[in-house]
Amino acid sequence: MGITKSEIFTAEQNKLATWAKVLGHPARIAILQHMMETNACVCGDLVEVIGLAQPTISQHLRELKQLDLIKGNIEGTSICYCIHEAKWQEMEDLLTGFLRLRPGVKTDCC
Repeated sequence: MGITKSEIFTAEQNKLATWAKVLGHPARIAILQHMMETNACVCGDLVEVIGLAQPTISQHLRELKQLDLIKGNIEGTSICYCIHEAKWQEMEDLLTGFLRLRPGVKTDCC
């Protein structure tokens, strides 16, 4: 497998690529959507809502938590998760800036 040479890219480019990779799985999108829709901490109901096995859900939660997109609190014997609002805003700002870029070429190209 080749080396990505991430050091030759800007911090912003690396961050965008990392977020895109994590958001590139439909289960993670479904988890984030559920958290946004419930507007509360989500504990054990993700297995029922998403329809995947608990170990699979845990793996996806771990990926989201590694990027700080979600944060967790221990409540009794379970861990409850919610959106990390400051990190979500950071991602929104960076992605919006990227998506607003316009090509600097003639409109009759391609």
